[in-house]
Amino acid sequence: MKRAASAVLTSLSLLSLATLTACGGDSDSGTNGDAAADKPKATASEEKQATPAEQLKQLMVTKADVSGKNVNETDSEFAFATSQEEVTVEKPVCAPLAYAMNQLPLGEPQADLTRVVNGDPNQAFTYVTLTTYESGRAESTMAGLSKAVDACGGGFTAEANGNTSAYDSVTAEKPVAEAGDESLAFGSTLTFRGISHTVHTQAVRSGDVLAVYFSVDGMALANSRPSDAKLPAAVVKAQNAKLG
Repeated sequence: MKRAASAVLTSLSLLSLATLTACGGDSDSGTNGDAAADKPKATASEEKQATPAEQLKQLMVTKADVSGKNVNETDSEFAFATSQEEVTVEKPVCAPLAYAMNQLPLGEPQADLTRVVNGDPNQAFTYVTLTTYESGRAESTMAGLSKAVDACGGGFTAEANGNTSAYDSVTAEKPVAEAGDESLAFGSTLTFRGISHTVHTQAVRSGDVLAVYFSVDGMALANSRPSDAKLPAAVVKAQNAKLG
C-alpha cells in the first residue's frame, strides 16, 4: 500500500528533529537598533505597525512559555509537501485536513510560521502553525476546515511529490482548550505496517489569526508500536494565551 511512504516520511522527519538542540529554532531577530538613528523618526502608529510575518513571530510560543520543552524550527527536508500546490487530495473537500496535518497554511494567508515543540524525544512532537489573514478570511478558512471534518469521516488520501498519505478516519473531538473566537478539533487514524496510529489536531481562531496544533508520535511509527499522540494542554494553552 502506498500509505506507508508518508508514514515513513513523517517518522524520518521527527527522528531528525529529535537530534536538534534546544536553541535550534528559538532565536528572535532584533530591531534595527542604531541603524534607525539615520532615518526620520516614525510616528507612534508607524512604530507599532508590524508586517504579517513579524506579527506571527511575536505571537509564536517560545521555550520560555513552555517549561521543560524545546521550541524549534521545522526541518523541511522530509516534509510531505512544502506548499498547497504540491498536494492532490482525492476528495477536494478534505484538502484543509491534509494541509493541517502536514504543517501547511490553510486558505490564503498573508503569512505563516511553524514551530515544533517537544520535551522527551521518545514522546510525541507537537507542531504549531500560525497564519494571519486579511479581514474576514480567517473565518471562512475555519468554516472550510469544519466542513472538511464533517465530510471526511470515512477517511481520505492525499498525494504529494510521489508520496501517498492515507487516513482511515476523521472524527470531531472536544478541543483540548477552548480559546479565541472559535475552536475545533479532530482526531485521525492511519495504519502503518499493520499498526494503527491516531494523530490529533486543533485549530483556534483569534480575530484574523489562526493557530493549528498537530501531534504525532514519530518514534512509535518508526518502532511499529501503536500510538495515540494527544495534544499537550500546556502547549495549547500557552500558545492560546499569546493570541489574546
